Amino acid sequence: MSTRYNNIIYNDTANGEGMRISFFTQGCSHHCKGCFNKDIAWDFNGGKNFTVEVLNEIMFVFRNFKDGYNGLSILGGEPLDNFIVSKTLIDTFRNEYKDSKTIWLYSGYTFEQILKDKNKLELLSKCDILVDGKFVEELYDADLKFRGSSNQRIILVRQSLLNNKVIEYKTKGE
Repeated sequence: MSTRYNNIIYNDTANGEGMRISFFTQGCSHHCKGCFNKDIAWDFNGGKNFTVEVLNEIMFVFRNFKDGYNGLSILGGEPLDNFIVSKTLIDTFRNEYKDSKTIWLYSGYTFEQILKDKNKLELLSKCDILVDGKFVEELYDADLKFRGSSNQRIILVRQSLLNNKVIEYKTKGE
């Protein structure tokens, strides 16, 4: 299990609704053709160590500028291949903000695949939105919001888990 991360963007509007902190995990097992993070985020040994200091810095920024942020987005690499880092971040964030801020999780795994893995499901169940599915270069669409290819879905996690079926989130203008 990787305990590394690749990058943190503190003022991101591209990876979820509103202003967010986007956290990029390090390492990915999917290796999607055309991935925008291929050269920097695929290698599980690359990136930087995820430390208590890094976690504290993220939470410090949220605490001091919380009214400006809608929530946290976790991307990759592949967050679900980085269980320790993702769990630590999600649990800390959820403990502090309960449901007042949202967590968006981006994964190359589909919702259906995640349901079959108890560790992945544990992480997913604490998130609000899942953007699922591998990036497919042939299905790339620059007009899509919050995802890169048309096979990827934006899923309302809690509603989907309660109803035992995928319920998609509709972005403004779609």
